[in-house]
Amino acid sequence: MSAPGRSDCIFCKIIRREAPASIVREDDATLAFMDIRPMVPGHVLVIPKAHCVLLEELPAGGAGLLLEAAREVSAALRKSGLPCEATSLYVANGREAGQEVPHLHIHVLPRSRNDGFGLRPPPGYGATPGRADLESTAARIRERLGPSRAG
Repeated sequence: MSAPGRSDCIFCKIIRREAPASIVREDDATLAFMDIRPMVPGHVLVIPKAHCVLLEELPAGGAGLLLEAAREVSAALRKSGLPCEATSLYVANGREAGQEVPHLHIHVLPRSRNDGFGLRPPPGYGATPGRADLESTAARIRERLGPSRAG
């Protein structure tokens, strides 16, 4: 899965050691390093070494490697002595979702009770759609998965 990456991508520059980073973990397919604008102390980014912007651009099996790296970082955060009662994993999969760097990355955030961090749901959150609406939406998604993945 390793690739030279894009010359203008800051994360690809970090992979190539052309830009500084405080590296936490590395293997052939992934790299984990400290976020330079942490949401909370201990905020780590886990990236694929192969340049891609969106999760769906990863080759088959690539998401598993990325999640395994995030799992290991999460476990290390819990043992690190940093305030970390739990962890949140977050992927902003595209610009409209809040992705600021156009290279896929998982935020691994150490969490503690009353840390002040959290996702804010939009107005209307919690309203339960009717079963027909859920089934209609599920059908639209299923059609794009193909016959071997549809439930």
